[in-house]
Amino acid sequence: MQVLFNGLSRLAVLAIAAFLILGNPVHAQLNTPDGWVVVESSHSYADLVERVPEVAKANKIGVVTKASATLGAKAVLDKTIPGNMVIGLYHPRFAVRMLEASIAAGIEAPIRVYITENNDGTADLSYKTPSHVFAPYMDEGGDKLRQLATELDQLFDKLVTEAAAN
Repeated sequence: MQVLFNGLSRLAVLAIAAFLILGNPVHAQLNTPDGWVVVESSHSYADLVERVPEVAKANKIGVVTKASATLGAKAVLDKTIPGNMVIGLYHPRFAVRMLEASIAAGIEAPIRVYITENNDGTADLSYKTPSHVFAPYMDEGGDKLRQLATELDQLFDKLVTEAAAN
């Protein structure tokens, strides 16, 4: 019973967080701050939820986390909202290099990809560039962290472009 309660509590927290982040969950359009990349696709939300892990695996990066206010809202509140899912992607080969450069930067891993459903049934992929994510740690991490961030920028660009491609 405690396990079920903890699971439902986590879903409730995810659902509440998503409502706060999304503001008005009726619209899936993003207002993106600096450092964000948004890649439009003709794929449905469900297709991108499947494609991102497949493309990640093909690019030798793992799915570390998944969180969805859509699933939480349905399970906990019996409310239907547009599809959204955050998928955290990373690999130990990046983690080791990141931590060698900056222990503090470790809080930023995994790098997240955000899938959002549009009103027309398509979905988009968004993410903060790794160089933007790691920018606050560059003084500590120096060239090692800068090099890793550049490498990850290229990987995430490739990954998201491949997942969104027809």
